[in-house]
Amino acid sequence: MMETPMRRPLIAGNWKMYKTAAQTKEYINQLKTMVSSSTKVDVALAPPFPALEAAVRAAADSPIVIAAQNVFWEKEGAYTGEVSAPMLHDLGVELVIIGHSERRQYFGETDETVNRRVKAAVSNGLRPLVCIGETLDQREAGLTFSVLETQLKDGLAGVDQGAAEKLILAYEPIWAIGTGRTATTEIAQEAHQFIRNQLTGLFDKKLANTIRILYGGSVKPENTADLLAQTDVDGALVGGASLKVDVFYKIVDIGGR
Repeated sequence: MMETPMRRPLIAGNWKMYKTAAQTKEYINQLKTMVSSSTKVDVALAPPFPALEAAVRAAADSPIVIAAQNVFWEKEGAYTGEVSAPMLHDLGVELVIIGHSERRQYFGETDETVNRRVKAAVSNGLRPLVCIGETLDQREAGLTFSVLETQLKDGLAGVDQGAAEKLILAYEPIWAIGTGRTATTEIAQEAHQFIRNQLTGLFDKKLANTIRILYGGSVKPENTADLLAQTDVDGALVGGASLKVDVFYKIVDIGGR
């Protein structure tokens, strides 16, 4: 039987609309001393747009990767309020979150626009961290797998093997985001395994086995170890628990064990 390739865990903090540039600098200066010896886990932070430059500078001499929370698909143009992939790359951003459930819920994000953002990110040197997941109504109606299948098929349409090698996914059961409710380890593993099987169909088994699939949804130090112990859970996309540096580091530390 083929062994599952080692997928280095990734713990990513999504700050959403919190923290100024000054607060970001202070946080990263504290975190980088904590993670300087973390050799078994990757760490990423996604501050809001105004704090990205301060974040990149503060993290420059550390293993911390800086991510953006969104990206537009055009390189430039009359798109008031948008930020392009070349702009982010020029800042030193390496990763970008695409299709977060809050973007889908509040700002009209669709699988089609996710797809356009993914292609723009990859073609401009950014790694896309693509979020997928079902609502409570969809889960209770037994639609979880069909929702995930559609989000993957349409969100990754036309993404070739080379681009897929840069891909990271995050499974976010929407009913568990910011609610304090966490999917059981069985629910998380079942969804992650389904996602990996879908990736095998979209690409191939070898590539599917290298793509990291993070879990997102009320992740905290108390549930991190159990979640990451699952075969197909390769890290965490952390929301509220990433806002306090000591709490976030506990999650990072657990991820690197």
